[in-house]
Amino acid sequence: MSDELERMWTEEFRPQTLDDVVGHEHIVRRLKELAKRPDMPHLLFSGPPGVGKTTCAEALVNEIYNGKPGKNVRRLNASDDRGIDVVRHSIKTFASLMPYDGARFKILILDEADLMTSDAQNALRRIMEQYSRTTRFILLCNYSSKIIDPIQSRCALFRFPPLDKEAIIGRLRFIAEKKKLDIDDEAFEAIYIVSEGDLRRAINTLQSCAALGEKITKDVVYIVRSYAKPQELEQIIEETLKPKPSFQ
Repeated sequence: MSDELERMWTEEFRPQTLDDVVGHEHIVRRLKELAKRPDMPHLLFSGPPGVGKTTCAEALVNEIYNGKPGKNVRRLNASDDRGIDVVRHSIKTFASLMPYDGARFKILILDEADLMTSDAQNALRRIMEQYSRTTRFILLCNYSSKIIDPIQSRCALFRFPPLDKEAIIGRLRFIAEKKKLDIDDEAFEAIYIVSEGDLRRAINTLQSCAALGEKITKDVVYIVRSYAKPQELEQIIEETLKPKPSFQ
């Protein structure tokens, strides 16, 4: 496999600015407004995987720091660092330091925040209160219901729905054109079906299909994803719903 195919397209084609974000127009507009405010609140991004939460967080950071966040931004994943010790030491240490290079504030992006323990969330809430002058938190989660109310009440909540068909296929076409892929419309439709609104999954599927080194068709997509074709699912449902013969 070539070096070109070995690179993750999800990272290669990740939007760097809010203007480049696919879909979520109303969210992007609000984030642009917040990026200009010196009193930007803590943010809570909630929604299923692959719908743009991390992308929007990173694009917002680039907007605030003009593409040069440097030491003013730290990223943690709560699935790895979810205990109270991490909050009391690592997160608190970062939050307590003054911003660098004259920045208004620092930003800590905490992914999968809904995996944090209750004790860790309570400790985090106190840090968010104590160091709001120096640090803003962007919390990313799949389920906002798993975030304790005291944290939710201190954040501006953004709910990210699954991306629609137009947004996903539009982004896939953009990548296919850049990569000079031989792909037809039915294949784009198939990728959208198997992605279920998850743009990251859609792009990974496109890259996996491209790695086979042949024309990308809907059949290639379903084989790569080990996914039953819609016609096959319809046949299974029809067979299941047919009246069963009675035996005397």
